[in-house]
Amino acid sequence: MKIDIISPGTYTYGSLVLGGVLRERGHTVTVTTNLHSQGEATLMSLFSTMQLLDERIRDFVSAHENVYIGGPVGLCPEMVLGELDAKAVVTGEGEEIVADLVEKGPAGLPGVAYRENGMIMKNPSLSIQSLDHVLPIIPDDLKRQNVRGANVYIETHRGCLGSCTFCQVPRFFGRSIRSRSIENIVAEVREMKRQGVSRVAISGGTGSLFGYRNEINKEAFVQMLKSLSEILGKRNLSVPDMRVDMLDEAVLQAVRDYTIGWVFFGLESGSDAMLRAMRKAVTVKDNLRAVQLARSMGVKVGGSFIVGYPGETREDFEKTMRFAEEAMLDDVFVSIAEPIPKTPLAAQMIELSPEDLALNQEHRGEFRALKLSEAEARCFELMLHAQSCKPIPRAISNDQYDAYLNEARCQGRDIKRVIQLLQKYKEYVPA
Repeated sequence: MKIDIISPGTYTYGSLVLGGVLRERGHTVTVTTNLHSQGEATLMSLFSTMQLLDERIRDFVSAHENVYIGGPVGLCPEMVLGELDAKAVVTGEGEEIVADLVEKGPAGLPGVAYRENGMIMKNPSLSIQSLDHVLPIIPDDLKRQNVRGANVYIETHRGCLGSCTFCQVPRFFGRSIRSRSIENIVAEVREMKRQGVSRVAISGGTGSLFGYRNEINKEAFVQMLKSLSEILGKRNLSVPDMRVDMLDEAVLQAVRDYTIGWVFFGLESGSDAMLRAMRKAVTVKDNLRAVQLARSMGVKVGGSFIVGYPGETREDFEKTMRFAEEAMLDDVFVSIAEPIPKTPLAAQMIELSPEDLALNQEHRGEFRALKLSEAEARCFELMLHAQSCKPIPRAISNDQYDAYLNEARCQGRDIKRVIQLLQKYKEYVPA
């Protein structure tokens, strides 16, 4: 069977892996980022709620008969099937069922939702025990992709020990850690290198959880980085995402010695009250200690912050501004709190009155002439402020100012649309 796998705009790792599984089954498979298909069946990998509102995606699905949707959006299949005229939705991990899905259809398959006689049928989810898999499909243009400096993010493990209110990872993959074998990862990266992929990043939410067995398996993590660094060279390997409570000197030394030497912490706030509301299970002191430890080990540090979280006061926000000054991060990413389906944050935000959300409150402070919401203004202000708090402060050019302003406005607009969509399916959204 000729099968097309579409990962709109960006090659997701899952789309490459499923391509390899189907190829191994004997199918002719093409993986693309373009909305084009001539296959007998089409798989579409969607990672963002916003993609359900993309008119190009909606039109494409409506124009094709055998379209199956997978990816993180599958956690809320009622919303996916309500917005897209797809044949079925994979609600979890799909490697073990994808071949049967396209060959036999969705009826009776675990981890699949579909329409039958006007009703949405949901089969129990499937959890894969062994994550080792056949070589993924590696498209010719993957080597030209650039996602935060990497051609591709590969998966070394699944699951997360955390319970952050805004994160979908533990809801999608569970809280127990399942890791691939180093041999399977190495074989994959060797093949990617052979086909021209030069820069690889390790994903999974928290890189140091690779090989986790009741405690951080430093030896497995270090050996994995060392093996991949020998293939790619340290300048072409990164393991950016790390929890502040899941690292120590040995982990950071491996990051320094075998990768580009960066970590990226989900710091989220400089207010302990907000960290508790987000269920981060860490304190501001923990965050600062991790930043300082990484820097002392010669590792550069980036961090992400969330603003406009329900209940965040101006005082909370100013604490985050002060934290940015003290931490002096090498890079900063700021986002407005986004309600992702099946997370506690989504359930909370759709139950609040619109006027209780900073996203809907008029900003009356320093940037009032820009006509921003309070959430958008905090996003914009923190992005500007973070530039002046870097180890080597940078003056803000007019182009940067405009880019940050546009980013804040776009985030605000998009999240408002997401909230409207979640309200439409509010009985299915809570975790």
